[in-house]
Amino acid sequence: MRRIILPETDTNLSRSGPSCASMARNTDPGGTTGMRFLLVEDSPELARSVRDLLALDGHGVDTAASLSEAEDCLAAAAYDLILLDIGLPDGDGRAFLARQRRQGRDTPVIMMTARSAVADRVDALDGGADDYVTKPFEMAELEARIRAVLRRRGGVAQTQRQVGDVTFDPLAATVTIAGEVRELRSRELRLFEVLLAAPGRIHSKDHLCDRLFSYAETVTDNAIEVYVGRLRKKLQGSALRIETVRGLGYRLAGP
Repeated sequence: MRRIILPETDTNLSRSGPSCASMARNTDPGGTTGMRFLLVEDSPELARSVRDLLALDGHGVDTAASLSEAEDCLAAAAYDLILLDIGLPDGDGRAFLARQRRQGRDTPVIMMTARSAVADRVDALDGGADDYVTKPFEMAELEARIRAVLRRRGGVAQTQRQVGDVTFDPLAATVTIAGEVRELRSRELRLFEVLLAAPGRIHSKDHLCDRLFSYAETVTDNAIEVYVGRLRKKLQGSALRIETVRGLGYRLAGP
């Protein structure tokens, strides 16, 4: 089983220009207005996967395949966060970021690059980036870094959430049950977040696969069962439970 990639005909990722002109802020089912992000990435497959993932979280995502397109987007709209590749067809993302900072733009920026050397990370952070993620990355890691950057910029110190008798801290990647702190690995964390976002809703295996695995990964047929089983063990002793709905998928049940 492979992660589903949408067809190349998606007009929002066309090389003819950026998609920033018509993008509106999304609204999640609960009525909360999502944030607006600018994704500057020249790989259509990666850009599509990141955009679709963040859209499922209720955010509007504008895409630019070059620095010139990114400049057009920034001239047309305000953003809560920029996801910026380093190596782009018309220049270096670090130089672009330096220009933005000199112009007084303080929008949070997370750099995305295949360069993993410490010197590259230091250069990016010293140049004004708020964080740095190395390709290939897991989508759960990217989402966690986005949350952390936005919390720091927004001055939000409280990260814990009480769910029945479970204390969930997504930033620390832990659940606390009856005073016992249990660590969640990255995909266990992401799975719990997906289920927790819609308690009682049935999530198919294909949907969970799209949310848990990166765009380029090959996924075994029983991968979702494995992570559901691991998360069930982490939730033992609480009132929360993950139910299997035969032939359909999984849902979170409890108080």
